[in-house]
Amino acid sequence: MRDRDDAGRPRNARPRDALGRPLPVAESGVTPLPDDLDVRPENAVAQASGLVEQGLAFQAHEVLEAVWKSSSPPARVAWQGMAQLAVALTHAQRGNLVGAARLRERARGNLADGELPAVADALRARLEALIDAAI
Repeated sequence: MRDRDDAGRPRNARPRDALGRPLPVAESGVTPLPDDLDVRPENAVAQASGLVEQGLAFQAHEVLEAVWKSSSPPARVAWQGMAQLAVALTHAQRGNLVGAARLRERARGNLADGELPAVADALRARLEALIDAAI
């Protein structure tokens, strides 16, 4: 049975490695992100940028996903694209270059369809550059 929090939402108690892969319960992984992430764009971008620079694209994706899920249109679809870019980088880091390229293209479509605040421009460019360098 899957772990659930007090509100009944599914949780995964297994630790994860730096690339987001589940580890055996007895192992220690990267520190999980808090449940109460600050989803204001400027704070989320700063946190996600720091995680990307540490090589933690999967964790950056989780931050960007929180912003995506809390945004309203037309920003929502653009933040989804940002989260997808972070996952595309994660795929590249794991060696899945075909998956990284495909997800990057879907992300670009979402970014083109939405409105992203200027505060996210540098992070978007950094993610794109890292993906380009990997594939």
